[in-house]
Amino acid sequence: MDVVREENRDLGELSFAELEEELACLAAHIYAGTCRWLELVAEVDRRDKLVGCTCAQWLAWRCGLTPRTAREHVRIARSLGGLPAIRAAFARGQLSFAKVRALTRVAEPANEENLLELALELTAAQLERALRAYRRVTTEEAAAVQETAYLDWYWDDDGSLVVRGRLAPEDGAVLLQALEAGHAALRPRGSAEPWPTGAEALAAVAELALSGRDQSGGDRHQVVVHVDEAALAGAEGGCELAEGPALAPETARRLACDATVIELKERDGEPLSVGRKTRSIPPALRRALRRRDRGCRFPGCENHRFVDAHHIEHWAQGGETSVDNLVLLCRRHHKLLHEGGYLVERLPAGKLRFRYPWGEPLPDAPRPPPGSLDSLFEHNGRPPVGADSYRTGAGDRMDLDLTVKALLAA
Repeated sequence: MDVVREENRDLGELSFAELEEELACLAAHIYAGTCRWLELVAEVDRRDKLVGCTCAQWLAWRCGLTPRTAREHVRIARSLGGLPAIRAAFARGQLSFAKVRALTRVAEPANEENLLELALELTAAQLERALRAYRRVTTEEAAAVQETAYLDWYWDDDGSLVVRGRLAPEDGAVLLQALEAGHAALRPRGSAEPWPTGAEALAAVAELALSGRDQSGGDRHQVVVHVDEAALAGAEGGCELAEGPALAPETARRLACDATVIELKERDGEPLSVGRKTRSIPPALRRALRRRDRGCRFPGCENHRFVDAHHIEHWAQGGETSVDNLVLLCRRHHKLLHEGGYLVERLPAGKLRFRYPWGEPLPDAPRPPPGSLDSLFEHNGRPPVGADSYRTGAGDRMDLDLTVKALLAA
């Protein structure tokens, strides 16, 4: 059946057999196209050319995915590189994306062939159920899980805080609920904003927890950074957390964009005078910024909570703390403009232009190039993909116990 020519026919004119044939054919082409798409994702991830953001964050922005979906696609793309048999079957349209997603959670080179054989015989739902049971029985017993629970942290050489842990299931569930609360604080229900990352949600949980300690209206808590005046101005100078490691000067400039500043003059390490504490962004100016920008101004971002005021020209380098020299950015995109090397410039009529680190301007809303069924079929024509390519599975009743035992014996 030539699906390319049939696509212009009125759907009401197609028989049920023709509808079924075209659906199956298109599904197989979509799976083969998805495999190619994931190979491209893996190559972007391998080249590591993205500055200041992860491959998943870039993918979510460029291809219109939610951050959670983008992270899952990057995970699968990485896994497929070490699973040539599964990747080849996927490229031929024999495996659906749902099956490949389940397989990549447990597949290794040693068991790949056995899992592929099973995937071709089971439906996607049966495969998901079998592999979920397989993962459960291959983990430690509950008592051992409790004994191996831990949480530790350390400052890495690059200054980042590394947190590692392993929680028992019930404690993990509590943590996940707390993270959900952090997500809700950053992204209200029904909002069209991108879903925050786990790291952003954890930081929000910490901020929410600390906010309950002080109801006086003063500073809820403080993260103190010692910065040499020269470093803020772009010259050589020291920057460090009061109770932590050294920071990059650009990180200190980002924090100083929108923070409480105290001038401390020293000589040979001894303080000579301490100035008044001042806010770099006065409350009235912040209200004006919120009214004008209504949230993060980075292209495609809809975050409007937990935003910072960014100095287009930093105040330590002579820039004014004024509406014309300020723009609201969410924490992630504020980091991109400082540590990530991205640029922003103000144009006439209050417009902004953001640029990649290599100077090319970012489009306000990236649009995918036009696509068509013809190009999809043409790309997947070698080897041919058709209605009989996808192996859905017989759909017979599955003996879960026997299936898991077979997986364990493989």
